[in-house]
Amino acid sequence: MNKLEILKQYFGYSNFRDGQEELIDSILNGCDCLGVMPTGAGKSICFQVPSLLFSGITLVISPLISLMKDQVNALTQAGVKAAFINSSLSDRQTFLALENARNGVYKIIYVAPERLESAEFINFAINANISMVAVDEAHCVSQWGQDFRPSYLNIAGFVQKLPVRPVVTAFTATATEKVREDIIGLLELENPHAFVTGFDRPNLFFKVEKPDNKDAALFSFLQEKGDKPGIIYCATRKAVEEVCHRLNANNFSASRYHAGLSDQERHDNQDDFLHDRVQIMVATNAFGMGIDKSNVNFVVHYNMPKNIESYYQEAGRAGRDGENADCLLLYSGQDYRTQLFMIDNNDEADEELKRQDRKRLADMTNFCYTYDCLRTYILRYFGEPTRDNCGNCHNCLTIFDKTDITIEAQKILSCVIKSGERYGAGTIVDTLRGSKAEKIIRFNLHKLSTYNISTLSEKSLRDIITFLAYHEYLHITDDKFPVLKRGSRAAEVLKQGALIEMTIVKEETRAKTKNTTVSNPGLFENLKQLRLQIATREKVPAFVIFSDRTLADMCEKMPKNEEEFQAVSGVGQMKLEKYGEEFLEVINTKNFNW
Repeated sequence: MNKLEILKQYFGYSNFRDGQEELIDSILNGCDCLGVMPTGAGKSICFQVPSLLFSGITLVISPLISLMKDQVNALTQAGVKAAFINSSLSDRQTFLALENARNGVYKIIYVAPERLESAEFINFAINANISMVAVDEAHCVSQWGQDFRPSYLNIAGFVQKLPVRPVVTAFTATATEKVREDIIGLLELENPHAFVTGFDRPNLFFKVEKPDNKDAALFSFLQEKGDKPGIIYCATRKAVEEVCHRLNANNFSASRYHAGLSDQERHDNQDDFLHDRVQIMVATNAFGMGIDKSNVNFVVHYNMPKNIESYYQEAGRAGRDGENADCLLLYSGQDYRTQLFMIDNNDEADEELKRQDRKRLADMTNFCYTYDCLRTYILRYFGEPTRDNCGNCHNCLTIFDKTDITIEAQKILSCVIKSGERYGAGTIVDTLRGSKAEKIIRFNLHKLSTYNISTLSEKSLRDIITFLAYHEYLHITDDKFPVLKRGSRAAEVLKQGALIEMTIVKEETRAKTKNTTVSNPGLFENLKQLRLQIATREKVPAFVIFSDRTLADMCEKMPKNEEEFQAVSGVGQMKLEKYGEEFLEVINTKNFNW
């Protein structure tokens, strides 16, 4: 069989997506490869197709148990012999899995990076025919990535122990140039072919709100979403508990996921979400890496995440089926302070890493305040040149007005300078507003000429300070306790009389997500019901049977026989044999008028 026959027989597709074929060809030619592809672009296909053409076994190194389970479920449904080996298996199950592997039962084996340190596993690998080692979520190898895992540093040493060096490949959705360099160096890729297919997810709609009441904004958003599934990310376990409780109290179907729950409860709650028994998952960033649920319609960040990499990876869990999806971030100043506290109290990070994390937090905060195209901001962060206006984010669909903040900017800058450029934003705001706090009196800030000269609210002053920092009139240091200093453009305001205008919303266009119109909606609903029955019978999530997009293609093509059914996108040979008869019966029934 060739690569296209593999693609159709096992995965049900007739053509590769952009970037897939070139990467697969390089792997099949024996080259080490780095693939940087956005979530939903089909990274897994890029190592799964070659693995079925290689003579030996492909080891896929993956960071999370849930990812392995989903991938192996999907491969098994497609007719591929695959297994995972991780801490969820008993000793007996691990022994049997390795025994089957030794006997050539599996083509693909998913393992956690920690498994590579096991003497038993190393002994198996040394005596097995390993054709490829594929490293998924490869950004985890870099301290400059958003999910650094020390166990990933052992991968290169493991490969060196193998008697014959296999092809080594690495895949990730989000990696700056620095992280890409780390992946190549720390995994010791040999003359790798690097494929960066682009970071853009054109089907995602981005919006940042700064509501006075986050819950009211969230509930309004969810009511518009109806019964569509989605994820709400919170910065802390406490926030997860509180938001989940309020959602259920207001008749939303929600569950929770964070590291403070037992393994069993996390497993059960995740299973409920994957099987559509609950609509909304409220979670910390402990949830989601590698989650394969394809029909997530929205991702809400109830709190701002710590960096752009984390935000884009988490937001990218929406719309993996290619349908339009919403990514909403609800920002408040407390979000910044929460993330800064977590950075400064990370005992596992050295001061240089903390400094870098503070810089990335500043980039994330600037994203929340920019009035430029949100998609452009993200893509330029990852080094991808792009146009200035995407037409599919909230900022691009909003008409803004400008207000003169020159006088307030001069007050803020003067206060920063007169106080010796030694204080953070909170102290400067308190001074400007005439606070009688003990700290203000102790440092004699109440004696400054800038004391009590502003009538603006704390929030308005903080918004202006962030704006001034973003445009380099102010500089916020990367210290443990960030300090305001004059920026490179401060003289333009204080000495040259420059006018500073801050953008505010004048007219907002409410963009609603429009999913692809489905032909024969009545048939579509009946096919979904059949899919749910089969998924319940097979004990797998519904999307593992067929995606919504595949069901929609069935409604469009209306296949009358097995040959026509296999022409549906997403229908491979195994799924034709297993489910074709049942789906054809529903499609061709005479009891409904589609």
